[in-house]
Amino acid sequence: MTKQPILDVRGLTMDFGGIRALNSLDLDVTSGEIVALIGPNGAGKTTFFNCITGIYTPTEGNIWLTPPGGKKKISLNGLKPNQVTEKGLARTFQNIRLFSKMTVLENVMIGRHCRTKAFIFGAIFRTKATLQEEQDILQSSYAILEKVGMADFADEFADNLPYGAQRRLEIARALATEPLLLLLDEPAAGMNPQETQSLEHLIKQISMEGQAILLIEHDMKLVMSLSDRIFVMDYGKKIAQGTPLEIRENPAVIKAYLGEEVDA
Repeated sequence: MTKQPILDVRGLTMDFGGIRALNSLDLDVTSGEIVALIGPNGAGKTTFFNCITGIYTPTEGNIWLTPPGGKKKISLNGLKPNQVTEKGLARTFQNIRLFSKMTVLENVMIGRHCRTKAFIFGAIFRTKATLQEEQDILQSSYAILEKVGMADFADEFADNLPYGAQRRLEIARALATEPLLLLLDEPAAGMNPQETQSLEHLIKQISMEGQAILLIEHDMKLVMSLSDRIFVMDYGKKIAQGTPLEIRENPAVIKAYLGEEVDA
């Protein structure tokens, strides 16, 4: 029986003036799956992320999100980034975007904002429900930091963290939104081998807990180790898809993207 995709993208097209950055792209991700989106710089990978998260409005195509066990697709077309997050897509960025002068814990707590229910009245008059919600946010944020191995850094300012830890914190903040699908945009960029190995372990751990993950990554060794399926892009088009083994043995992909990197 075929699983219902959590993310189902059909015919996604994005034009910038006379330039077609995405050309009728289809992609899907199911529950608990790690899917990689690969291709050279300029292939349209980050444009794809920006389209499905509401930063760009696609020229054509449909983007649907379906909660596990859900019977009704949720259209993400036309939604703003904060609305997309509320529906269940959370992302990290190629260039780290943290609140540098806030603590590690505060950064994660901000990620919980889209799941809070308190309104201005409760915030002003400090109602019992508001105080309870604040306590719940604090506890759940600590729990997320423990999951990603950063509880000991809870009171550190974000800009004092080493690079690899900042990457982990950005993932923790995204997880705080309780996403149906976690989007990782080049999570290993700039990492040394030890940091990359630690990141690989973290992503596998998150996936084993049932989290669906879609990542863009240039580290082909990491992609081959992590991915259940891989989509390959070139000039805005999907040129191949399949398991790591299928992609590794695809002559067109080997020639265009992988070269001898997978043998390293």
